[in-house]
Amino acid sequence: MSARTNKPHEVVERALELSRADGCVVIADEQSTANLRWAGNALTTNGVTRGRTLTVIATVDGKEGTASGVVSRAAVTADELEPLVRAAETAARGGGPAEDAQPLVTGVAPAPGFTEAPAETSSDVFTDFAPALGEAFARARAGGRELYGFANHEMVSTYVGTSTGLRLRHDQPNGTLELNAKSPDRTRSAWAGRSTRDFKDVDPEAMDAELAVRLGWAERRIALPAGRYETLLPPTAVADLLIYQLWSASGRDAAEGRTVFSKPGGGTRLGEKLSELPLTLRSDPNEPGLEAAPFALAHSSGGDSSVFDNGLPLTATDWIRQGEVKNLITSRHSAALTGLPVAPAIDNLILDGGADRSLEEMVASTTRGLLLTCLWYIREVDPATLLLTGLTRDGVYLVEDGEVVGEVNNFRFNESPVGLLGRAAEAGRTEKTLPREWSDYFTRTAMPALRVPDFNMSSVSQGV
Repeated sequence: MSARTNKPHEVVERALELSRADGCVVIADEQSTANLRWAGNALTTNGVTRGRTLTVIATVDGKEGTASGVVSRAAVTADELEPLVRAAETAARGGGPAEDAQPLVTGVAPAPGFTEAPAETSSDVFTDFAPALGEAFARARAGGRELYGFANHEMVSTYVGTSTGLRLRHDQPNGTLELNAKSPDRTRSAWAGRSTRDFKDVDPEAMDAELAVRLGWAERRIALPAGRYETLLPPTAVADLLIYQLWSASGRDAAEGRTVFSKPGGGTRLGEKLSELPLTLRSDPNEPGLEAAPFALAHSSGGDSSVFDNGLPLTATDWIRQGEVKNLITSRHSAALTGLPVAPAIDNLILDGGADRSLEEMVASTTRGLLLTCLWYIREVDPATLLLTGLTRDGVYLVEDGEVVGEVNNFRFNESPVGLLGRAAEAGRTEKTLPREWSDYFTRTAMPALRVPDFNMSSVSQGV
């Protein structure tokens, strides 16, 4: 009998019963997805999928310390459950002491709904969205535009049980919408994306109207050389840069002198002022509309993530507060090594700039500068400065005297997000946004647009 037909909490409990290790953590992830895809103003495919992944973490105490073994498998049947538990125990006994060993978490109240069925998505999530998308197709067709893109909705119910008595559950909805408009000759392209929990707060017709304006801007082409330009980064581009910065904010790596957050001569840059703007970069599992797991979830150990921390409660954390570095990412182990506060990663990211101007208002007050759409192909060049390189995509526009006057060529850029925060001259209104580059990995973000007086467009690119 497939484990899929068993209730997830029963599978977790049975795996814990089977364990012969000194400690055990079991994580059951129940996933369902629904999606739509379209091209040339017509739906092409749709589908629904479901699955389960089971992770067993065994810990074994020894004279030299505690070892851990981790095994994850999909579609585990009832007959395969005990072999999975034994495989984790064998891995623990065959390995040396775990560097990140800590006592398993205790004292966390059971989560409501642990014994209830997993939340699931279905094509019903698109009940209101699909007709609106059809209206957008008709409008685009009448306006001489072709719409391409996809909508994806995922629901993951995660059940965590431990030998120390934790029984936790979290339901995580995640929706993404990407819409690309092209001219019939394919010489002009514009993109817009949205992040959503349920597709009730996205409007494809409004997005098409936005893209129509951008295609209109692109009717005039202007060639510009590489150089430093005053640049307006929209929220999606800011999100992509700051997500990479967050991924690079390891407390241990900083303390060991290997990152942009390392202090010359030793230590970290905690307490250092990065920006004169009142910028606060933060994560909060209870942020409205961006809710994330309120406890640590680690299917493996590495860097500043530890399987021993599973179930550790997460609280609102400021990474940068009023321009000053306040926290770096740590596990309990790396916090003890470095003397830094315990600050596990949280699965959302918000930048507040203390202002309320829209991107359109920022454009209107620009004498001469560039307006970006999004970034892609972002890669790290130098970890010591967090210098990143990448390309602009789907529209770079020239602004003169408060008006967009045309589309310019694409560029390769070379910039550090830490440096950008220090040089930013203005932050706009914070709004929920979808990162373009990292949307497969990190979608729960809210960012303002940023005005950078000297963004480094290092070379001209022929990318689209």
